[in-house]
Amino acid sequence: MLSVQQSILQEVHLTHLIARNIKFFVKRDDLIHSEISGNKWRKLKYSILHAEQQKFEGILTFGGAFSNHLVATAAVCQMKNLQSIGIVRGEELTKDSNDTLKRCAQYGMELHFVSREDYAFRNERMYQEELTTKFPSMYIVPEGGANYWGIVGCSEILSETTNDYDLVIVAQGTTTTSAGLLMSLPEKSTLWTVPVLKGFNALAEMKTLYGYAAFDAETISDWLSKIEVLDNYHFGGYGKYTADLLDFIESFYKETKIPLDPVYTAKAMFALFKEIEQRDIKNKRILFVHTGGIQGAKSIFEKEKRLFSNNPF
Repeated sequence: MLSVQQSILQEVHLTHLIARNIKFFVKRDDLIHSEISGNKWRKLKYSILHAEQQKFEGILTFGGAFSNHLVATAAVCQMKNLQSIGIVRGEELTKDSNDTLKRCAQYGMELHFVSREDYAFRNERMYQEELTTKFPSMYIVPEGGANYWGIVGCSEILSETTNDYDLVIVAQGTTTTSAGLLMSLPEKSTLWTVPVLKGFNALAEMKTLYGYAAFDAETISDWLSKIEVLDNYHFGGYGKYTADLLDFIESFYKETKIPLDPVYTAKAMFALFKEIEQRDIKNKRILFVHTGGIQGAKSIFEKEKRLFSNNPF
């Protein structure tokens, strides 16, 4: 189906890090697949397997108008000959409203557009029961793949590395990837997460997610003791960015040939470099988990008329 062999562990040599005796590595999950890249594949992998084993006909999931998760779900379901249904936030939308929704439809996803008020109930038991009654042959996956299977899939990331880092850093949306990384993080390591949502209570969200996945309180407490949340690098909130962040993406790509996106990975990389400088960090082994999402950056750079040389988008 999909192979993670493409997700190489790349050592990156940057002058300002070498001067601090920092060994810097990037886990290139962005290379797994053009559409089903990064943590999108990690979070869907076992939900798809579970759906197949339980003889469901397809996957029903949720997302906004520009959801990479919806596209990834539609693409992997088509690949596996499964049906896909997307519950989309925004009743004013259609399958032709933007490139993201068009791609979902092209992959065969059946799109249902609901009001923002109704969408807010997507995780409520009564609403889920209504969906189960209406679509009994579909396996329901939460927005962003944020379920037990998603956590397990993301827990495999570090097993593909030497897993001996002082610091691991990742961008944070639903917290599923962070939750998976913490499960396999060694005692000596610390996880930094960079929420891309403004005013987001990352630790509370992770605790809730772990609870839904039926992990015990003592284990959850132990895992959460190894995380530090850097919540001042959202650049205004989800999907927001500044000229400085776009400049940073261009500069980083020219130095490393590694593309970043303004919604997730660039904010985490920017936070890492800023914190290294402010804390005067030295003599460390650091791993950056690249969670993909690059395809979503194209429209932003086109909108801002920033088609720099060797543009990766």
